[in-house]
Amino acid sequence: MRIAIVNHSCNIIGGVETYLSQIMPALQSRGCEIAFWHEEAVTPSRPRVAIPPGAPVWSVAGLGEERAINVLKDWRPDVIYAHGLRSPAVERRTQRIAPAVFFAHAYYGACISGAKTFRWPGVEVCDRQFGWQCFLHYYPRRCGGLNPLTMLREHKRQADRLELLSDYQSIAVASEHMANEYRKHGLADHVRVVSLPICLTEETGPANREQSPERGWQLLFIGRMEFLKGGEVLLEALPLAQRELGRTLNVTFAGDGPLRPKWQRRAGQLAESNSGLKFNFTGWITAEERNSLLRDCDLLVVPSVWPEPFGLIGPEAGQYGVPSVAFAVGGITAWLRDGVNGFLAAPDQPKEKNLAKAIVRCLQDAALYKRLRQGAWEQAHRFSTQAHLADLLPLLETAASDGAGDW
Repeated sequence: MRIAIVNHSCNIIGGVETYLSQIMPALQSRGCEIAFWHEEAVTPSRPRVAIPPGAPVWSVAGLGEERAINVLKDWRPDVIYAHGLRSPAVERRTQRIAPAVFFAHAYYGACISGAKTFRWPGVEVCDRQFGWQCFLHYYPRRCGGLNPLTMLREHKRQADRLELLSDYQSIAVASEHMANEYRKHGLADHVRVVSLPICLTEETGPANREQSPERGWQLLFIGRMEFLKGGEVLLEALPLAQRELGRTLNVTFAGDGPLRPKWQRRAGQLAESNSGLKFNFTGWITAEERNSLLRDCDLLVVPSVWPEPFGLIGPEAGQYGVPSVAFAVGGITAWLRDGVNGFLAAPDQPKEKNLAKAIVRCLQDAALYKRLRQGAWEQAHRFSTQAHLADLLPLLETAASDGAGDW
């Protein structure tokens, strides 16, 4: 089977490109021929998607739209595996080359801002169907910025994307939450839940760790430092959790983003007023550094206040026997089972108290914590590359077979 991977970027800018770096070699190892077609110019200073040996690579930015479309057409793919383009018009042209399957990693065609979150008067998940009614909420509920031209432009882009989705043979999503999102947009016949893969290590199980009051607990946040990732909620939850546990909490914030200076200032204030809180801000980290942090921490905290479509960092931590806490929003419940591999925090107010309660529940009882570590390791192994391919390949093969005579 000849599979053309279509994506807007060739640089690794998020989870989509990390996923493509993992799955393209896996597809090639199953005998598939792979080509990679991307929209934007390569940024030399940023890491690139790992392209399998021998796979052709083309870009709209390098060739121009017309030539890029023609070389993709000339390659004669059996199926296009799409992950989103900036331009709906260009995406439409790729759909006309071969039958296509789309992986909706985020709220593609389902929200003006893509966040599915109201910010006013408090943070609240939006479960509305995308449409013209979104204009009535955009400003009063602070769905996005304040520029009306941006609102109109992004609404048009997302409306075009929603129209495009109905022309894909299948829409793959990583969680039942995302499947329900597209079902209410009239795409129930297209959407399929496909488990996401993680790169599992060779470790045979969660290692025993010595827990002592002198060592304290090692807590970890990994992610982009922006409002919806919930770092401020985590910071305010930590003094509550520390007082309840009576142990030092060593908290690492790994990543970067616009709110990092603000979060660091607040962390400094908390450390000054509470000797049981210690903080480390690492900045941007490599994949190897991320794995090292995951291996050495006791608890992963995913304090996102928006409905994460999935939250792959949870299973990635779980492969090292690291339990997680997170708010029960979005696709988080696809991998975080309350009392099995961590605890879910209620997403209503007061968020910081609810998050602190979940942290304490994970760590206060040694026997329960040991069971959570085993549960985290077991749950992580549900998300193997083999399991992902078992879900994905039939979608691609069916699309290629059903559309073979139409292109």
